Amino acid sequence: MSSVPVTTWSLEQTSPSDLLPAATPDGDVRIVRAEAPSPEFSRFLYASVGGDIRWTDRLGWTYARWQEYLERPGVETWVAYDRGTPAGYAELEPQDEGTVEIVYFGLIPAFRGRRIGGHLLSYGAARAWDLAERWPGRTPTKRVWLHTCSKDGEHAMGNYQRRGFKLFDTKVELEPEVATPGPWPGAYPA
Repeated sequence: MSSVPVTTWSLEQTSPSDLLPAATPDGDVRIVRAEAPSPEFSRFLYASVGGDIRWTDRLGWTYARWQEYLERPGVETWVAYDRGTPAGYAELEPQDEGTVEIVYFGLIPAFRGRRIGGHLLSYGAARAWDLAERWPGRTPTKRVWLHTCSKDGEHAMGNYQRRGFKLFDTKVELEPEVATPGPWPGAYPA
């Protein structure tokens, strides 16, 4: 199996005032929290958003592993809908000392290029900043961070920076080259 170099950039906001919101897109775009933990729905979002950019780390998760992860206090999934159809999502995971990671973020390919991504990222980052208000006992958020990599879409880094995220780390690692899994085998050309 061959390997490919993958660059990973980590970005952060250290104050709610760092967030630079995007304009709301035209049309009927809504963002709703998926409050009931649903491994089926979360795996659908993960595979549908990441299938063409080789998100593979969770494909082997069992139903029980998904359920356990989604039931962790403070883990939230915010879903963008375009005219009632899921278009993408942002997954938040609280960490120690008031840190919240935007663990996954993205749009299903058919919804990219419609200005939904900037709006969803703005909304997701704002929800990371006010996460403790929904989870009594959590430390108020002091830092929101995420990472993107050279496998992600060409507009990902620009979107993060336009929303006020600042680069704090860069790493290059060799990763096994894998086929594009798609939301199901063969969904996208190799």
